[in-house]
Amino acid sequence: ATLLTIGLHRPTVVQAQELEPTPTLQAVVVSGVLPGPGLWKVSRDGRSLWIIGSLTPVPKRMEWESLQVERTLTRSGQVLMMPGLKVDADVGFFGGLMLLPTALSARKIPDDKRLQDVLPPALYERWLTLKARYLGSNRSVERWRPMFAAQELYDAAIRKSGLSDDNPVVPLLRKRAKKHGVPMQSPRLEVKLTEPKAALKAFAKSPLDDTACFEKTLDRLETDLANMRARANAWAVGDIDGLRQLPFEDHGRTCLQALLDSQLAAEYELVDVPQRVGDLWLKSAEDALRDHETSLAVLPISQLLKPDGYLARLQARGYEVEAPASLAPESSATAPD
Repeated sequence: ATLLTIGLHRPTVVQAQELEPTPTLQAVVVSGVLPGPGLWKVSRDGRSLWIIGSLTPVPKRMEWESLQVERTLTRSGQVLMMPGLKVDADVGFFGGLMLLPTALSARKIPDDKRLQDVLPPALYERWLTLKARYLGSNRSVERWRPMFAAQELYDAAIRKSGLSDDNPVVPLLRKRAKKHGVPMQSPRLEVKLTEPKAALKAFAKSPLDDTACFEKTLDRLETDLANMRARANAWAVGDIDGLRQLPFEDHGRTCLQALLDSQLAAEYELVDVPQRVGDLWLKSAEDALRDHETSLAVLPISQLLKPDGYLARLQARGYEVEAPASLAPESSATAPD
């Protein structure tokens, strides 16, 4: 099957002419093999669920290795992977290749329009400033829907800032769970496209209210890059106190909502998705705590630090929650080459 997986884990308006010159970004100060934060513990009746807090973006030149995770995994009865939304198009490999041209056209603005035609002038001027900084003379992106253009800009800015959106936790956790024979479960809300090619064609022609997503992404690049770098370093060395002090901006939720408000999402009754995904994860967590003496899970660290996140909901149901100790930033950091 061809799978599209959407994770549920991703200000003031500044006019383009008011932007200050971009300061030279300092090199990311951590590199090499780093542990990330310790594990959160959820327990009741002698049974424990240990949770890894994952983060993106992370330092580009780091390798994640946690002995605590390795030891916990070897005695776990189950691993809960990241929760999210899974869209399944049962078309097979060759059918997926046939869908590719349609998918590429779906990211274009309908009626052969450009970003300049669909965005407010002041917002478009901000885009031009950031585009020149991170994308250069890329012309094709001017024909993309605001959501997809903004994501292209965000990816380029992350790369140029010494960061990476390829968080190492989930792939390494999958590899180690398979090695030790620990079953994995992915609490995901699943939607199957019965006629995926027709659905993509309809999406390509339908309007998408994604201006707010576009603006939030620009807001984040204008105001939050320094914090992203600080969060990445704090996460890499296990500095929980540092993470708590840095606000978590998330343009991804606004962009996801634009997709969920689309005509295609309405046809497949994709409503209350964040709440439904959260309920699925909580049920899976409680099942793991009931069925296994020890289990392991991975969640976005923003969920673990939120006062009304998943951990708070488990605590309200009578589970004991313990946060890991915060390591001093200098204890694991190494200077770059």
